[in-house]
Amino acid sequence: MQPSPNQNIVEVSPASDKGNQLFPVFIKLNELRTLLVGAGNVGLEKLNAIVNNSEEAKVTVVAQEINAAVFEIAASKPNVKIKQKAFTADDLDDVDIVFAATNDNTFNAELRSLVHQKGLLINVADKPELCDFYLGSIVQKGDLKIAISTNGKSPTIAKRLKEILNDGIPNELDQTLQNMSALRQNLSGDFTAKVKKLNKVTERLVNPQKSFAERNIKWLIWLVAVAFILAVGFTLWETEPQFQAFLTHIDPLFYWFLGAGFVFAMIDGAIGMSYGVTSASFSLAMGLPPASASMAIHISEVMSNGIAGWMHYKMGNVNWKLFKILIVPAIIGAILGAYILSSLEHYSAYVKPIVGIYTLFLGVVILVKAFNIKRKRNKEKIKKIGPLGFVGGFIDAAFGGGWGSIVLSSLIAGGRHPLFSLGTVKISRFFIATLSSLTFFTMLGGKYWEAVLGLVIGSALASPIAARVSNKISAKTIMVAVGIIVILVSLRSVIMFILKLI
Repeated sequence: MQPSPNQNIVEVSPASDKGNQLFPVFIKLNELRTLLVGAGNVGLEKLNAIVNNSEEAKVTVVAQEINAAVFEIAASKPNVKIKQKAFTADDLDDVDIVFAATNDNTFNAELRSLVHQKGLLINVADKPELCDFYLGSIVQKGDLKIAISTNGKSPTIAKRLKEILNDGIPNELDQTLQNMSALRQNLSGDFTAKVKKLNKVTERLVNPQKSFAERNIKWLIWLVAVAFILAVGFTLWETEPQFQAFLTHIDPLFYWFLGAGFVFAMIDGAIGMSYGVTSASFSLAMGLPPASASMAIHISEVMSNGIAGWMHYKMGNVNWKLFKILIVPAIIGAILGAYILSSLEHYSAYVKPIVGIYTLFLGVVILVKAFNIKRKRNKEKIKKIGPLGFVGGFIDAAFGGGWGSIVLSSLIAGGRHPLFSLGTVKISRFFIATLSSLTFFTMLGGKYWEAVLGLVIGSALASPIAARVSNKISAKTIMVAVGIIVILVSLRSVIMFILKLI
């Protein structure tokens, strides 16, 4: 079993097939004498795992060929000694615990036999059957350490659980731990009284008090969505005679946007992005001004994002601390972007190519993601959440899309956990879509309602089956096709504007 660089739990491994029979114990390597045999890439990982968790560990490294990085660690850690030579039985003298990191299986088996003759324990890299103990994935928050074991079955599962716990457990918990330690030292009374007091203090860790919004988020989403739809429908009925005529004569534009909304929602369900950019590109190509196109997109997203946000809430994928920091600046940015774009509706001929350039850029972004061109992920979590929300909300409203591409990508690239980032971004999107839609509707009224209604109904019809279809089609294939289509449609808008100027 190959360790991650953040490991040092030792788990004694009795032979049994009745589930995980390992007994986890934490070893004070700082007080033991450790022997590491082998100093290649795997040996380097073992050494990093030891010194990262036990900085004062006394480690002797024995190997004929030694990775240069091992020498660097030894130079910075005075307790790490290197013997560049072939292993001999004498190297086991004055040793308490042994790690083997060689690719010679015959030697590893012989070494294990020698170690057992000395009454010592050994860990052999990538050979669970030769190990007396395993190295488990470690989650650390100051003095708090959590060990994860899969009984040697799947280091990948252990790694994924480590990522979830690392992001889900706040760094501030270590401060709580220090406070509890101080409180424990000052408690009076017998053991039972102390336990009751400590249990009462820590009860909120198990049963945290949720805010009113957190407890009633489902009803809040449905109330906002239903009130929004009723308000828009009533206003159209009272102020737009054409809307009433729609019941007897349906404009063909409705059918075009009905099909488009269905297809774009299916794509979004398959790859988790691009509804805004594909809808914006299509709307501009169909002759809608940028403000009306953005209004149609955001109104159609109200219900779908409300449902998606509620589902993420039910699955526990929402980081409420992140949500509170993100939501207010994002709403302000969205309202401002919607107001400015609506105010420029009379200049739509000039705004349209700008939006076309923006969607052209997003089309390139989709292609880049399709071919898995990776950017280096920061180790430090992104800090400027408020400004990010404002910029994302503004651009999303002003250009018809981009909230997910900008905010979600930035959060993940900035070290935030993908699962919790997705859930938080989705539930935030509901409120952003609702308020930006109201701003557009207040400024523009019921223009191009055939497009709006088509997108709303089309995306709603696609929602129940999008997830199933996504399992049948390659996400990469869809992303490549979407990227190319968006780029071509966007180029058409820009070229048409240039030809008009000529």
